[in-house]
Amino acid sequence: MDSSAAHKPHAICIPYPAQGHINAMIQLSKLLHSRGFHITFVHSQFIHSHLLSSKGLDTLNTSPSFRFETIPDGLPASDDRHDIYALTDSLRKKCVEPFRELVTELNSSLDTPPVTCIVADGTMTFTLQVAEEVGVPEVLFWPMSASGFMGFFQYRELIQRGLVPMKDESCLTNGYLDTRIDWIPGMRDILLKDIPTFIRTTDPNDILLTFMDDEAQNSIKASALILHTFDELEPETLHAIKSIIPKVYTVGPLQMLCRQIVENQLNRVQSSLWIEEEGCLEWLDKQKTASIIYVNFGSLAVVTEEQLREFAWGLANSKYPFLWIVRPDVAMGHQAALSEDFMAEIEGRAMLASWCSQEQVLSHPSIGAFLTHCGWNSMMESICSGVPMICWPFFADQQTNCRYACKEWGIGMEIGSAVNREEIEVIMMEMMQGEKGGEMRKKAVEWKHSGESAAEVGGSSYTNLDKLIDQVLQRTDG
Repeated sequence: MDSSAAHKPHAICIPYPAQGHINAMIQLSKLLHSRGFHITFVHSQFIHSHLLSSKGLDTLNTSPSFRFETIPDGLPASDDRHDIYALTDSLRKKCVEPFRELVTELNSSLDTPPVTCIVADGTMTFTLQVAEEVGVPEVLFWPMSASGFMGFFQYRELIQRGLVPMKDESCLTNGYLDTRIDWIPGMRDILLKDIPTFIRTTDPNDILLTFMDDEAQNSIKASALILHTFDELEPETLHAIKSIIPKVYTVGPLQMLCRQIVENQLNRVQSSLWIEEEGCLEWLDKQKTASIIYVNFGSLAVVTEEQLREFAWGLANSKYPFLWIVRPDVAMGHQAALSEDFMAEIEGRAMLASWCSQEQVLSHPSIGAFLTHCGWNSMMESICSGVPMICWPFFADQQTNCRYACKEWGIGMEIGSAVNREEIEVIMMEMMQGEKGGEMRKKAVEWKHSGESAAEVGGSSYTNLDKLIDQVLQRTDG
């Protein structure tokens, strides 16, 4: 290692081992690398193996100054990692020691500069202890909206006020979730159902309830907090968060910031855990402008067999052409299967695929609307492309994201949790050809331009990234 490389700032970047979290951390890591950082990107061993099998060695062997390392997640190799309760509990209890050993190893290596900072997912706060031990600043990156983070941050208050956990299962259906929450700073007119869903439990020791409560509160201990949003999108909530955690940096949309990176050596770095079907883009090239409904429920959401049928026939009966990403495991407990009658009905006007490059698909001119589970990466990609959304939130912060898209930003229509084909058909028709849909299309383009302004040189997010580096990541006094 030459002397210039030895004096580079060295950031360890470690995401929560799930698709959306990995995507966002890869983008942030590329931005730091473009600003002169040596990057050590830490995958779980399970994710690393999955990436190698789906993408090949080239995607993890790109640059001497952008390296990949692994730590175990503590679960048996045979586990499929779909049980997020087990995964989350294991990460919390079993990862600090392997992470400590990795940092020690990196600091002893002659091939890398000393570690100067740690950028960890907001749900991987076991890293805070190690950062304190080695005397480097740690920034927690929550790859979500400010509103989503604030929802998690209020878990403790909700518990103290006796609103959570719920008294019994009937609270899920008897209107209790419509309880108005009028005391959260920066979040007006919020109902209990708009809060991230891990509060929907009757167990005070529920793993995800206690875990997300602890992780959100641990954010106060970090050197700074990064949120994947932009100032213009959520000014009130951001103002409230900054009154609690002074050093908050918004760096979104990451997709737009990354477009400014001119170096080519990191283009091969891929984060998708699924093999993307290239035929999707070729099919879209043959379609009319803004004519296609794109459907994708992300990497984790699952539907029942009945819901799968209702979505299928809602799409078919709308008579609009569509591109539907149907993961093999999207149907709960079963291999996803669609009837011959359905396939015959949509022949010639639809394409089904198992996975795709979503950012490329959403930015394609033929896309007119996006039926989404409201994962934050998906929503930011939709905003970046100026595409309005049909929202069917599944879990976690997705309900919060849905509420803001539909009621604050004017770019979404919500499908009820009880999925039925008639409602889906009506909403699709309204989105694609109704007056309300036309207004949302215009609003979506406005938000796209606002995101572009935030990400351009001199914009709020571009400036915040520079401030994050100057004020936190390149300081050694924590």
